[in-house]
Amino acid sequence: QVQLVESGGGLVQAGGSLRLSCAASRRAFSNYAMGWFRQAPGKEREFVAAITWSNSSTYYADSMKGRFTISRDNAKNTVYLQMNSLKPEDTALYYCAASVAGGATTSRSINYWGQGTQVTVSS
Repeated sequence: QVQLVESGGGLVQAGGSLRLSCAASRRAFSNYAMGWFRQAPGKEREFVAAITWSNSSTYYADSMKGRFTISRDNAKNTVYLQMNSLKPEDTALYYCAASVAGGATTSRSINYWGQGTQVTVSS
């Protein structure tokens, strides 16, 4: 009953920026924590960033801290990931995620996943 659709991925040179969007459809009066994960070929899925329903708290993986910013617009049912100072190692498939009961900082707490949007950073 919940759909997550990512957009905004693409090809960018190292040092550039991209802004990912995740359009969500969810039931009224639900409090979802939202997050972003990524997975590169041959590597396990890793946490990128998360934000609570009320925007009161944000969380970032250490490698993204200071470069990435997560935000959400509940009126538009959309969560964003602003990515600056991109590096080739940021190349991955980025997934939007939603957690109903818990936080969105670990895969085990995720209830819904998007299909992913590809981000490729050239050196």
